[in-house]
Amino acid sequence: MKKTIQLSLIALVFLMFSCHQKLAEHDSVSKYSEKYRPQIHFSPEKGWMNDPNGLVYHDGEYHLFYQHHPYSSVWGPMHWGHAVSSDLIHWKHLPIALYPDSLGYIFSGSAVSDSKNRSGLGTADNPPLIAFFTYHDPVAQDERREFKVQQQAIAYSTDNGRSWTKYDNNPVVKNPGIRDFRDPKVVWHPGSERWIMCVAAWQTIRFYSSANLLDWTFESEFGEGGESKKGVWECPDLFPLKINDRGETK
Repeated sequence: MKKTIQLSLIALVFLMFSCHQKLAEHDSVSKYSEKYRPQIHFSPEKGWMNDPNGLVYHDGEYHLFYQHHPYSSVWGPMHWGHAVSSDLIHWKHLPIALYPDSLGYIFSGSAVSDSKNRSGLGTADNPPLIAFFTYHDPVAQDERREFKVQQQAIAYSTDNGRSWTKYDNNPVVKNPGIRDFRDPKVVWHPGSERWIMCVAAWQTIRFYSSANLLDWTFESEFGEGGESKKGVWECPDLFPLKINDRGETK
């Protein structure tokens, strides 16, 4: 009798779990059948989203992160939402990658596949994904400590983005005394064999370099004295372009 009850309970638990899964799948599908739901453009299941972050290809998957407030339809404490795709059209939602913490909200940034494990945060056989983001400290903002509000930090994953660990020694690039200092974009530069980070800094772009993605050196600044001074610069990108008339790439 006791064995029969145990088996019945196991069967009941399995049935409940199976029904929950089917309801969750149906709920997700039904959301994407809504009248005004985009079918090609990516959208989260619910909540606020804005900037796309950390678009990267790693171990057979395209990763899309994005600015996300999962608890409201308006802007608020920023998280990094996360989805993956094999074709850039059909997306699978994953759990939130990065949550706000004592250092602040998780503002925009980028991600790289550290395929050579130069950071040492993974292994040669299992190199990490590394996310770069801006910490925005609302407490420092409220207290008018303007040069402590925004700093650059990293998190890493060794299971293809399914879980994330924030680096113990964050921030990796401290605020140099600039109110608006955000949106790190990181790329590998083959010529110098170094990683290059560009950061929007009020109305200029600051460039940093690193051999290991952890220790960063300021190199130069672009935009000082220029004419585009009508607002805060944001979300820079950095990529090579061919100069048609000379055949050079810069």
